[in-house]
Amino acid sequence: MRYKHSRRWIAGAAAFAALATGAAGMAGGLIETAAAAPAAATAGCGKAPALASGSHTIQSSGTNRSYIVRLPDNYDRNQPYRLFFGFHWNGGTANDVDSGGTSGYPWSYYGLRNLSKNGAIFVAPQGLGNGWANSNGQDLTFVDDMIKLIGANLCVDTTQLFSLGFSYGGGMSYAIACARATVFRAVAVYSGGQLSGCSGGTQPIAYMGLHGLRDPVLNIAGGRSLRDRFVKNNGCTAQNPREPAQGSLTHVITTYSGCRTGYPVTWAAFDAGHTPNPWDGSAGDLNPGEKSWTGPAVWAFFSQFGSTTTSPSPTTTSPSPTTASPSPSTPSPTTTSPSPTTSPATGPCRVSAVVSAWNTGLTEQITVTNTGTTSVNGWSLVLTLPGGQTITSGWNATYAPASGQVTARNVSYNGSIAPNASVSIGFQATHTGNAAAPTSFSLNGSNCTVA
Repeated sequence: MRYKHSRRWIAGAAAFAALATGAAGMAGGLIETAAAAPAAATAGCGKAPALASGSHTIQSSGTNRSYIVRLPDNYDRNQPYRLFFGFHWNGGTANDVDSGGTSGYPWSYYGLRNLSKNGAIFVAPQGLGNGWANSNGQDLTFVDDMIKLIGANLCVDTTQLFSLGFSYGGGMSYAIACARATVFRAVAVYSGGQLSGCSGGTQPIAYMGLHGLRDPVLNIAGGRSLRDRFVKNNGCTAQNPREPAQGSLTHVITTYSGCRTGYPVTWAAFDAGHTPNPWDGSAGDLNPGEKSWTGPAVWAFFSQFGSTTTSPSPTTTSPSPTTASPSPSTPSPTTTSPSPTTSPATGPCRVSAVVSAWNTGLTEQITVTNTGTTSVNGWSLVLTLPGGQTITSGWNATYAPASGQVTARNVSYNGSIAPNASVSIGFQATHTGNAAAPTSFSLNGSNCTVA
């Protein structure tokens, strides 16, 4: 895809060099970040969404700031979603990131929105003067304010916040890695530089850097320097990762060894210039109809991190418009692995499952409907995962074991299912090739119809 602004990337080289020289003093006066809070879904879980997809404004540091939000088409108020911030380049706009251009290739949010398959919330903030100078930390405060507002109005998994951006937007993502390492799970910096400051910069965070060997705007040496800060912070083994030869028009991706568990560093070098979407065989950016490797590579990097959140906020009183109100006296199941031949049947049930898969990961959304004539009070849903699938996190239920024949049990607020009412649960899992949904389910010992 040929961006309409692509000529400005190189035309702004002198300005970017000046920014990089003075960036160290840009991030003074930042809000101090507290230690990471226990994993939890946000207060927006269980509520009707108070933010719709589209453009919004917010007051931040005394200034009216704008941003775009994109919700999944099938947004579920009870599912804590991953939250992605996509930052635009110098001279770009939030709309450029949100729309992904006009070529027809699904490059929205650097290709990640398409790859999410309606499984995440995306935000495109608008920089002041179409940039991310982060003077006195105001852009980081803007991010803080958006997180607070979005979490209060939408269902977000607080352990699954990610940032990515190209060029100046890469510099902003780097500033987030430095100053908000306990808030964001991982960042991806496309052809970035230290343009938005680095307040703190001593804590580990999962980090992916992507940079062109022949970048005339922000030299790859600067990208290596950004990377090496987190090689050190994350306890990785120092190395000089292999990079492609100039003229090869290829790319090489290296994952560092020795890093602290949960804090990998990945470096992707490519033989091209200043672009977020190179493809092998060309020194330019993406032409219409072509497909870059960067979107899938970044998506795979982010997708490796499982959630530690298992349920929405305990203050939720009405988790689902179709689920009966929770009963405080709902009994917990007493069996550890319900058996179709020993558990009492409670009436017919219907189950539908929707799977969204990528590379070695998937998410599965399951809706259980009570088609019987009496309420189900306290439930266990037994399903058998296809071989090679292992659950890494889940919501609206507890899951055990993580593979094979799995039992999903109700949590405190959704233990009662009235006749003709439904409950929605789900999980994220890894797979080794078979990303299919289970073909059979049983609820409290009764076999369910699979929709």
